[in-house]
Amino acid sequence: MSSENAVLSQAISAYLEANSTSPDTVQLDLRTATAELGEWSIMQINPVQGTLMTLLTAALKPRFAVEIGTFTGYSALCVAKALPPGGRLMCCDISEEWTAIARDYWARAGVADRIDLRIAPALETLRTLPPEPKIDFAFIDADKASYIDYYEEVVSRLSERGVILVDNTLRDGTVADASNTDAGAEEMRAFNTHVVNDERVTVSLLPVGDGLSVIALRAG
Repeated sequence: MSSENAVLSQAISAYLEANSTSPDTVQLDLRTATAELGEWSIMQINPVQGTLMTLLTAALKPRFAVEIGTFTGYSALCVAKALPPGGRLMCCDISEEWTAIARDYWARAGVADRIDLRIAPALETLRTLPPEPKIDFAFIDADKASYIDYYEEVVSRLSERGVILVDNTLRDGTVADASNTDAGAEEMRAFNTHVVNDERVTVSLLPVGDGLSVIALRAG
């Protein structure tokens, strides 16, 4: 959700960004356009996270990728630009207004033909997916109260080599403060506990952005 790293110091966050591959021109323009939305711009992932998503997509070469929560399209652009020939990204969102911005920049980047945008509640979209193709890559970054439901729909459709990324799993660091009973912190703690206790998967929670969980099925 946050475009800044909510856990690391400002200096470390700036150093990470300076020493990671920078966004391209279209991505930078999209970041500028999103910043003009004011307080809503906090929902955009940070550049370091976007670069990591591009790197992982290039390495995994997913044929079918899914994004839950698209906003103005930056994370989708980071994935779509690295998809292999024939690879597809299905994006789930409920906002026509914000995804109209996304469509414009996807077209400018030349990746619009790789993206299938579904404007509908994500759970409805996910539950209508056929058994095949399996999901090779997924990114969850939507309403936190539904994270466990989104995760369960995705993990049940994940390919053997598939990877799920989940954003905001540090929730501004509040998940580590047991005295913080804010609804957002409690929802994220519940999600993190659910995943780490799921014997089907291996998870690594990374201090990237506002916390990024990387999840894959366990071998065997």
